[in-house]
Amino acid sequence: MTEEQPGTAPEPAAADRSGQGVVAAFGQSLKTLRVRAKMEREELGKRLGYSASTIASFEQGRRIPPPRAIDRSDEVLDAGGLLTVWKEQLERAQYPAFFQGMAQLEKRAIELLAYDTLVCNGLLQTEEYMRALFSNRRPLFDAETFEQRVTARLARRDIFERRPEPLLSFVMCESVLRRRFGGSEVLRGQLEHLLLIGQRRNVELQVMPLDCEDNSGVDGPFTVITREDGKRFVYSEAQGASALETDAKQAVLGAARYGIIRSQALTPRESLAFIEKLLGEL
Repeated sequence: MTEEQPGTAPEPAAADRSGQGVVAAFGQSLKTLRVRAKMEREELGKRLGYSASTIASFEQGRRIPPPRAIDRSDEVLDAGGLLTVWKEQLERAQYPAFFQGMAQLEKRAIELLAYDTLVCNGLLQTEEYMRALFSNRRPLFDAETFEQRVTARLARRDIFERRPEPLLSFVMCESVLRRRFGGSEVLRGQLEHLLLIGQRRNVELQVMPLDCEDNSGVDGPFTVITREDGKRFVYSEAQGASALETDAKQAVLGAARYGIIRSQALTPRESLAFIEKLLGEL
């Protein structure tokens, strides 16, 4: 989806095919360069720290290599940048078509405001929690897609290490913190992770209690994101589809609605105490 012109994005199926084409083209390039270097998959895998079967997955377009593997492949195969030039396109292709626009915005965000009602926000999830969620998806992901989605979601957490630090605010419904996806130990790890994230100086975590009589988030989860040039966007998704609203008026209204929701939730200090209490009950 183009960020300035909503409604002009390709259909999801077309975007997915485009992403698959990129991955396949990279894989063919990798294989061609490996063969040119007269190197077996086992040898390339040994130099990159992967098995021969994983190298085969890269070459056959069934798995997207991480950026470091692309850099190392270019170096080992003396490709002169022919592989690293694919990095940006491959990074985009690792996300489902409906999320690719949002993934790019996250990389340029100076402020992100997220309200969640169903599951813990993707930026806040532990790997175990991610895997539990993906295991519950229907239809099931194939093994390569499963691992690709986990890797992509983990990569998004770079937002917490960026300099200058973006301002990050998360309000989540109490029910999010009580759902035991993957079991009690997975939830325990997730709550502990939230407590750590909540200590960061650029992060505010807030909980919307179930017994709260006022909640202006009745229309469901959404995210307001402000880009480095000051332009705001409102993102929402459901059932494998998404909407990225670029209209300035709607962005202002979304931010205002989030502000009201935040004022109705527990304070960050109260919220961390609430999460500690839930952790103690497990």
